[in-house]
Amino acid sequence: MIILLSDHRVAAIPVHENHDPLVRLDPDFGPARALVRRPLADKLVEARKDLPRGVRIRVREGHRSPADQLRIIDQYARKLRAAHPGIDADELHRLTSRWVSPLEVAPHVAGAAVDLTLVDRHGQKLDLGTPIDATPEESDKACYFAADNISFWARRNRDLLAAALGGVGLVNYPTEWWHWSYGDRYWALMTDAPAALYGPVDLPTAA
Repeated sequence: MIILLSDHRVAAIPVHENHDPLVRLDPDFGPARALVRRPLADKLVEARKDLPRGVRIRVREGHRSPADQLRIIDQYARKLRAAHPGIDADELHRLTSRWVSPLEVAPHVAGAAVDLTLVDRHGQKLDLGTPIDATPEESDKACYFAADNISFWARRNRDLLAAALGGVGLVNYPTEWWHWSYGDRYWALMTDAPAALYGPVDLPTAA
């Protein structure tokens, strides 16, 4: 059973902030030069060593401001309300969290998560089944990591991604094949860590 970011068990995880700074990923991870906590950047460097020759990790997004997180939540929630007239607040909260995290536990806002894909040596995206950020509605849930309505090659590439990233200690959010994190509350819950390493950070306070 999938545990969503809206689950009370995620919010119950304590945060013991260790103040690792946000750093920019090197250009080999793509032009976004995403900001992430330093240990996460180091783990991504290790993970790319485990990929086949000619396959690279391309990171689209890392740290996200609280304001941007709230904007994305609002936009998606409005779409869900339109698709489900009369939906109650609890169900809306649950459905929304399949695709965007509640602010208080958001891995991106903590600088602890990346949205990424795989590319070839020429920078062309490999088949991962859906675009990054495809919603469950748009993709018929093919955005879920374990979806079975994807091609053989998409499954192979997702498994490559999981072997490399999981091998260095990152965890996937199972409703989004592209979302991987380290040190946040969801990571702590999935790895039985006693506490998260990182809480929310905004750019003005980042090192």
